[in-house]
Amino acid sequence: MDHTNHVRLTASELTPAVLEGATIYGVDDHKVGKIDHIHAAGGAGGSAVIDVGGFLGIGAKPVAVPISDLEFMRDEDGDVHAVTSWTKDQLKQMPEHRD
Repeated sequence: MDHTNHVRLTASELTPAVLEGATIYGVDDHKVGKIDHIHAAGGAGGSAVIDVGGFLGIGAKPVAVPISDLEFMRDEDGDVHAVTSWTKDQLKQMPEHRD
């Protein structure tokens, strides 16, 4: 997916309602997970809990990363997604997030 023409989200759009469920793309444009939920009321200072691995949501491991490590944008259809420099393997090695 070519992200160059996608519209970056503004800081005011970084809310749980907008970000939850967003697909996360890592290095080489591989899907690395989906955002399960947001901590600290969103915004650039919060963290995103990403479900990594698993199949159809079963067996996925939740990990927390700073929202600032994710670049959120909308594609041509208006769907929100994010790009990060983390790989799926790096995320899988992080400690499991527990609420």
